[in-house]
Amino acid sequence: MDDLVTERLVLHPLSVAEAEALVAGEPDGTVRWAPGYPTEGDVGAVRRFLAVDADDDGPPHAGVYEIRTREDGVAVGGMGFHGPVAEDGSVTVGYGLVPAAQGKGYATEALRAVLAAARERGITKVKGDADHDNIASQRVMAGAGMELVGGDEKVKYYETAWPLGR
Repeated sequence: MDDLVTERLVLHPLSVAEAEALVAGEPDGTVRWAPGYPTEGDVGAVRRFLAVDADDDGPPHAGVYEIRTREDGVAVGGMGFHGPVAEDGSVTVGYGLVPAAQGKGYATEALRAVLAAARERGITKVKGDADHDNIASQRVMAGAGMELVGGDEKVKYYETAWPLGR
């Protein structure tokens, strides 16, 4: 996969070596990390990516991205899928930014790019969820064009879907 470039961001798909360096807490020397990056959520997502990659018999992971600012190339967060694309063509997305990068519209900008790339790759549905009190994440998904499709006692569920063959 190639980098996804937006107006203010570069979403860099992590290689296995880059993912291993992130989990080890050691930048690979080609990128600087913002204070607080990677977060526990970033490390958890990358561990899932590495676990799927290690399973030679299963389908490939749909990918994880490091969110970098175009201005200075500093990694400020992560966005990625929770695993392989399901048989029905769907995948779940997650994301996070360091506190200093929040509130600038970066997550919405990044999610729009990831959704467009997912559609181009033939993924037919992207799902996400946010705790009821996580208004910021709900706004990110709505701002990126995902629709609220339900909820339970803990979270609200969002998704965007495209017809096959489009």
